[in-house]
Amino acid sequence: MLDNPVLVLPVYFVVLWLSAWVGTTRLTKLKSHAEHHEDFVIVEGATLTLLALVIGFAFSMAVSRYDLRKNFEEEEANAIGTEFLRADFLPSAEADKVRKLLLSYLDQRMLFYTTADPAELQRVNARTAQIQAELWSAVRGTAAAQPTQIMALVVQGMNDVLNSQGYTLAAWRNRIPTGAWILMSVLAVFATMLVGIGAKNAKPSSGILLILPLVISIAFFLIADIDAPRRGIIKVAPLNLLTLAESLKGK
Repeated sequence: MLDNPVLVLPVYFVVLWLSAWVGTTRLTKLKSHAEHHEDFVIVEGATLTLLALVIGFAFSMAVSRYDLRKNFEEEEANAIGTEFLRADFLPSAEADKVRKLLLSYLDQRMLFYTTADPAELQRVNARTAQIQAELWSAVRGTAAAQPTQIMALVVQGMNDVLNSQGYTLAAWRNRIPTGAWILMSVLAVFATMLVGIGAKNAKPSSGILLILPLVISIAFFLIADIDAPRRGIIKVAPLNLLTLAESLKGK
């Protein structure tokens, strides 16, 4: 479900509304006890405060990972563009080969950011690995035959191209831990249940019991949407890679 954030909002809303409904209609003994004890208000407030802190912490984690993915996309574009220029230091035949491979590699990297189909993504990753091997082979022979400082720059640039893809892949796999989602879910269920228990004279269909579940569900949806790199509304667009592709056309 977390890979498809669109489902997060309705699923959590139903679950949390049911929690509030249970607190209002089924836990009558606790409800009667809560109406006459101030301790319940303290427990309810503390639970809601803890839930808010955990949601804020999860949101911060999601945003930091989103920013990291954007930064690595920019680094990938810079590395590919730099190596495309450094290919001029290679012999003519190898330079043409490296440029063509880099253009094909650039197409695959843009597909990595835009495709959501698992089968297509697997093909993109396989093709990316193949082109990486061809790129490294293209510069390795020349660098071994001409071990100069200029060739060292070309090799270093190619190394940056390959490393940036690895960093990007690691960042896209770095998601909010499942344990954090379980903790937030448990806290949200207890918090809405306590609100249902403490709601005086509230009917199960009362709109007041819908507000907190809806607000929490929207917060969970936003976190899941930012944390899911391939699905949802908020995505990491390969803007720098697209700009680089436009600038390299015709070269």
